[in-house]
Amino acid sequence: MPVKTTLRFCALAILLACYPRTGTCEARLPGILSSHMVLQRDKPIHIWGWSDPGEKVTVEFHGVSRDVTGDSLGNWGVFLPPESAGGPYQLTVTGSNKIVLDDVLIGDVWFASGQSNMEFPLKGFPGAPMNHSAEEIAHASQPQIRLLHIREKAADFPLFNSDASWTVCSPETAANFSAVAYFFGRELNAREHVPIGLIDSTWGGTVAEAWTSLRAISADAGLMPVFATRAHMMETQGEISAILAKERREDLAAKQAGQPAPHHPWHPDPASWAPAALFNGMVAPATPYTIKGVIWYQGESNSRLAWAPMYAKIFPALIADWRTQWREGDFPFLFVQSSGFTSDATEDWAIIREAQRRSLSVANTAMAVIIDIGDPDNVHPADKQTVGARLALAARALAYGEKVEYSGPLFRQATPESDGVRIWFDHTAHGLVAKGGALEGFEIAGDDCHFVPATARIDGETVVVSNAQVAEPKYVRYGWANAPVVNLYNSEGLPASPFTSEDEIPRP
Repeated sequence: MPVKTTLRFCALAILLACYPRTGTCEARLPGILSSHMVLQRDKPIHIWGWSDPGEKVTVEFHGVSRDVTGDSLGNWGVFLPPESAGGPYQLTVTGSNKIVLDDVLIGDVWFASGQSNMEFPLKGFPGAPMNHSAEEIAHASQPQIRLLHIREKAADFPLFNSDASWTVCSPETAANFSAVAYFFGRELNAREHVPIGLIDSTWGGTVAEAWTSLRAISADAGLMPVFATRAHMMETQGEISAILAKERREDLAAKQAGQPAPHHPWHPDPASWAPAALFNGMVAPATPYTIKGVIWYQGESNSRLAWAPMYAKIFPALIADWRTQWREGDFPFLFVQSSGFTSDATEDWAIIREAQRRSLSVANTAMAVIIDIGDPDNVHPADKQTVGARLALAARALAYGEKVEYSGPLFRQATPESDGVRIWFDHTAHGLVAKGGALEGFEIAGDDCHFVPATARIDGETVVVSNAQVAEPKYVRYGWANAPVVNLYNSEGLPASPFTSEDEIPRP
């Protein structure tokens, strides 16, 4: 179909949607623009929506008024002058109708996304409780924190709207909200003394390529293998459907027998794994909304042996893509490195952690290392407070300019010596610390990359590792296992990131 014809049909569809019965089309706002929202401070405020083509729309906020006219498709948008933190204010949009948004605050907005460990709510998951959950929920009355929860939605093309709307943070609203995002926002609100808006856009068991736009994926031929992920999920869709049907029958039988429902393992939703599906449905609608930055916790579902090496390409591409889509420059992108989990031989979490560490080469990024607070027997660790606190520490340094150490030791380089290899680190603070005794988790290898356990000792702000079996040591690695035992920290109590000194991330 010719492009012009396609555009005419799109325009006609929009007009028909605007004229369902009455022949009039009132001004409308996207769900993300609602009462109780937080608008990003110190940046132009974007207000947009839809109306009758050619209709005049007036936007009024905090003593400022702007007029705009709906274009031929009924789209309109205005930018209001930047505002300092404050509120509550009222925002009014007037066309043939009048929309009034109350209790609007000006502060900092953070977009929280990823898979189940970011989705993990204050009330926890079945079989995966959160530390002090009931107490945290009871104390979640935080009127200067506002929450917006974008519902799970996969789409074949970028959507313009979602039905999410803002709420005031309370025990009722926070219980089902991302715990990591909540603890992150609570810390920032207490320290920065500005309203905090948190957008929870998460879906458990999802892969990074589903959160990346097709435009970004198609721009790099090296990313084409991600489409094999979708093919694999389509192959297993019938198997998953059969398993789910069997589990539903078991649940019904237990109910009829008056017994508790059996515990079932989690199964992925094939639709949520399609490249760009979650970007289209759960990110694109939010990209016109100005934000301070992003917090991200994902990677576990990319750890399958065949897919893990691709993470080193797809994750930096996702960061660049989101910055392009929001058109705000290199805003802070703060992410969580995967913790330790035993898993099984089909997954390689070490490769994912190394890909995450190497992604720190992307400008204005920071990584919260949590290798010390994982649960080797549960993919959903209970300590979400520490995760949120470490992300907030990174935000304080990158986004708010505080002179604070925000990272544990990060590998810089390895230099061979006569008796082993010396490892140099960034973010040593006032020195390195081995918690609980001698250093653990180090391995050493020669040019053949055959790694063996190594003896390690702290020497100033470096670590020296050795093993007499390796005559000419060249490479070292640390914490290279799904659930490693490690104990290197800096003086600020922040754990060192696992790493390998090999030039390329090894394939499993």
